[in-house]
Amino acid sequence: MLVSRATGVFPSDNEYQLLRRELIVITRIAEHLPRFVHTCRTLMEFWGVISELPTYAERRERIRKEFDPLLTLLESDARAPSDTSIKTAIAKINSANVQEAWRKALDRRGTDPEGAITAARTLLESVCKHILDESNISYDDHADLPKLYGLASRQLNLSPSQHTERLFKQILGGCQTVVEGLGAMRNRLSDAHGKGKAGVKPAARHAELAVNLAGTMATFLLATWEARLPVHAQRTP
Repeated sequence: MLVSRATGVFPSDNEYQLLRRELIVITRIAEHLPRFVHTCRTLMEFWGVISELPTYAERRERIRKEFDPLLTLLESDARAPSDTSIKTAIAKINSANVQEAWRKALDRRGTDPEGAITAARTLLESVCKHILDESNISYDDHADLPKLYGLASRQLNLSPSQHTERLFKQILGGCQTVVEGLGAMRNRLSDAHGKGKAGVKPAARHAELAVNLAGTMATFLLATWEARLPVHAQRTP
C-alpha cells in the first residue's frame, strides 16, 4: 500500500489506518516498523514524507530499506524449532563439510527444494564419514548413504541387529528406514540426477521433510558419538 501511494496510486486510506493500528500495538513488530509508519496516521501524511524524494525508484528503495529489519525478523521466525539445536550439535564437530552441507540445506529449503534434498543427503553422508574417520574405520569413497550409515550405526551400537530388546530394535529399525528413505528421495527428487519427461519435481514441503529428517538423524548420530567418547576427549561447545 505504501509503495502504491508513493508511486501515484491511491489505495484505501481506511484499510491503511486499520492495518497500521494492528501493527503498532504488537510490541515486537512495532519496534521494527519504519518511523514513518508510527508518525503517519494517514496515507496523505505519508505522501508528505515520501514525496520529498523525486523519483519512484528512490521512494521504493526508501520503503524497502525501512522495512528490511522487520522483514528479516519475520523471516527468521519462520525457521523450524529444531534448526537451532541441530546447528548447535553440528557446530561441535570440526568438519567444514558437515557445517557447509547444513548451511546449504537451510538456505535452499524454501527456494530450491531439489538442492535442499541433495544437501540433506550430503549432510548425513558427511556425518557418517566423520564418525568413521574418527573411528579409523575404512570405507569406499563411493559408498551410498545406506552403506555409510550401516557402518557408522554399527560403530555406535545403533544397528537393530545389535539389540535384542524389541522396542530398541523397532526404534533403530525406524531410523534405518528414514536414512534409506532419504537416499531414495534424493535419487528421485533432488537435482543430483537428470530427469526425463515424467520426472517428479519436489515441492517445498518435500525439502522441509528431507532437511528436518536429515538434521534430526545427524544430531542423533553426533550425540551418540559424543556420549561414547572418553570424558577427556569430548569437545565442549
